[in-house]
Amino acid sequence: MEKSLRDALVARLSDFDRAVEVGVGRESSTAVALADRGVDVVAVDVHDFPVPDGVSFVRDDVFARADASDLGPYADADVVYALNLPVELHRPTAEVARRADADFLFTTLGYDEPSIPVARESLPGDTLYVAERGRPGRPGRPGRSRE
Repeated sequence: MEKSLRDALVARLSDFDRAVEVGVGRESSTAVALADRGVDVVAVDVHDFPVPDGVSFVRDDVFARADASDLGPYADADVVYALNLPVELHRPTAEVARRADADFLFTTLGYDEPSIPVARESLPGDTLYVAERGRPGRPGRPGRSRE
């Protein structure tokens, strides 16, 4: 990830107290930068990946979690975010964030349009999508950040 994009994402997300990154994979630089700014960050993926000190890792499946009674690692999140999120994960991730009363911000693979209602924010070299608050696929209130 380019430094200017990462820096813009970190600036946008650093006002939240607790963040969950969905699909962290091998690229944890955004999570690390947020942790360095004092954000409590949990990185989630369906596969085990090592994460640097300061970032917690939980193996979890957002598809399964969307229908589960237990919100697991998302329970106390202020924001759920994902980078390069495939379209098939937009709705389940939005549902988990909605149930946790957390904002949901994400980028896509670049050529995908969001499959849920969103507001758009321009970042250097990418678009950040802010899911509307409400049930996925239904209009709701735009996301908010905590200040």
